Amino acid sequence: MFEGDLLAERARITPDRLALVSVETGRRLTYRELDALAEQAAGAIAAAGVQPGDRFGILAHNSIEYVAFFFAAGKCGAIVVPLSTRATAHELQAIVDDCGMKALWYGEDLASIAESLTVNREPLTEIQVEASVNGERLTVNDRALHDEATYALLYTSGTTGRPKGVMIPRRQLLWNGCNTVMSWGLREDDVSSIFTPLYHAGGLAVFLIPLFCAGGTIVLHKAFDASEVWKTIEREGCTVVLGVPTIWKLLMEAPEFQSVSLDRVRWFISGGAPLPAYISEAYENRGVVLKQGYGMTEVGVNCFTMSEGESRAKRGSIGRPMLFTEVELRDADGHSVGAGEVGEMYIRGPHVSTGYWGNPVETAQSYLEGGWFRTGDLARCDDDGFFYIAGRRKEMFISGGVNVYPAEIEAELVLHPSVSDAAVIAVPHETWGEAGVAFVVARDVSADDLTRYLTMRIARYKVPRQFIFVDALPRTPYGKVEKARLRAALT
Repeated sequence: MFEGDLLAERARITPDRLALVSVETGRRLTYRELDALAEQAAGAIAAAGVQPGDRFGILAHNSIEYVAFFFAAGKCGAIVVPLSTRATAHELQAIVDDCGMKALWYGEDLASIAESLTVNREPLTEIQVEASVNGERLTVNDRALHDEATYALLYTSGTTGRPKGVMIPRRQLLWNGCNTVMSWGLREDDVSSIFTPLYHAGGLAVFLIPLFCAGGTIVLHKAFDASEVWKTIEREGCTVVLGVPTIWKLLMEAPEFQSVSLDRVRWFISGGAPLPAYISEAYENRGVVLKQGYGMTEVGVNCFTMSEGESRAKRGSIGRPMLFTEVELRDADGHSVGAGEVGEMYIRGPHVSTGYWGNPVETAQSYLEGGWFRTGDLARCDDDGFFYIAGRRKEMFISGGVNVYPAEIEAELVLHPSVSDAAVIAVPHETWGEAGVAFVVARDVSADDLTRYLTMRIARYKVPRQFIFVDALPRTPYGKVEKARLRAALT
């Protein structure tokens, strides 16, 4: 079904349409030009001795060449492994060893780290952009281009343990791309600014691959800069943009926020972490709908959808499941829960990945019979079929015999006018078994003030027993609070 080459197909259908714009260099490539560059990159991969099924890495900041090398994997049948530019050499070496990486293409500014990486105690083979195989298209066996063939290994952030390589099949990438176009209503005249890193599933799946499916245009930033992003959105006429809550907050606080022209914008979308209501309200006051999405590397980062009107009426919801996506909420015994009840979320559909690389134990724990993936996220569903995230299963704690979900408390805290950020973790308690501790970024408010405020909004057993005021919460590049670091600060 998906044996074809997305970029080559798009270049065949709309060769002269603008595909990619580099904010850093100013280069503007049509689909024909980008496809030719990807063909060259595929030749360079083969010239480095990489065969179909072999793993090669990309260690670089966002660039046109990065996009070309990612799509080159689909042309030569090798498995691409995007690497985090924020990781240490020690962390990267663990990934190189885990996947058996054979070669690496890297940016010049990351050469010192790249050149320290080894395979069998020998330096990784460097992939040279200029290299080629006589300009000829590579001959790839059928298995390497099959639906279920692994296209990429995307390593999870590892906030709860050692990173795992999620095996992303060609089928998942293209199905998620097409389904996002259909379920989100993307169009060929859409333009999206990408400033999130391409080594993450969010950078690739929102909106790079979906917009290439639709024939739209991607405007690529090397990195995030709030002023540059606003200027680019206005100059290039961006229509749909993804960010995480931290980024939307930084953009909201930038001086350009009140004056930038947003006439072309259809909507923005937030993912990676729960979106505080005060942020979405600020964008609505500027006339822009800021939706909230949900996804995971393992199931594709786009799993739910909602209209603009629904995003207002169902504020806080991640929407309804996208087309051909099944979602069930189950209790600890595996039984379905009713409307309004919290349960663990299980997802099934053609956008689910195939497992964790070389890790059958972890795979068996999450990838279940019947095609279901166990997310580890807790959620509830209302009578209209809209889902709301309640938190992570591992973060839920029991206080006085009652389940407590930190995400619910955090959502209430950030609604306080003096609180800009909050995170809740559990600690042992002599009387109640466990109790919450809230880390809060706030001004001109005391612990007693927040206790009184929460007591009016949530049950008393949910109110944290302690409040710790901090200047900022530690977060991953995609906005998730690193709660392990918060727990470590208490010891």
